[in-house]
Amino acid sequence: MRILLTIWLLMAVNLALAAELSALKAPGVVALMRHALAPGTGDPAAFRLGDCATQRNLDARGRAQAQETGAALRAAGITFDQVWSSRWCRARDTARLMDMGEVVEKPPLDSFYAGQGDPEGQTEATLRMIDALPETARVLIVTHQVNITALTGLGVGSGEIIVTRRGPEGLIPVGRYVIAP
Repeated sequence: MRILLTIWLLMAVNLALAAELSALKAPGVVALMRHALAPGTGDPAAFRLGDCATQRNLDARGRAQAQETGAALRAAGITFDQVWSSRWCRARDTARLMDMGEVVEKPPLDSFYAGQGDPEGQTEATLRMIDALPETARVLIVTHQVNITALTGLGVGSGEIIVTRRGPEGLIPVGRYVIAP
């Protein structure tokens, strides 16, 4: 009986993941991904944009998580018309390691954790950038937890993708996808 239950649970999980992945194929999808695992919180006091040695970075598990996520998306036939990233090293590295296309850094996607940046201004600018895309364009955005929460109202784990579609009032979450580190 336990074997049948285990098989049924594995099938249910696989079907759920397939459904989330199929949502990423929809025209106009906006995939919001929190950078892969980068242990710690925030950034060191000496943080400098453009100097990865002063930032919290991906560890080996985070690099593997980014590569595995990209491989899973490619294997499922998922492509994006645009790949955008924060300028923070951990987000940029995640996007590059995923190998889903040319990565374009966008300042509004930079973290505004712990008083950095301008939460309202960056969120509005991000929504304007998305709105400027063709209606059917699919975009992968690799950014930070605070940015994704501001855009969706949802919490998000390291390396997790919140699948959204565009709506008249902003982004509408329609699914989640993550490969655990």
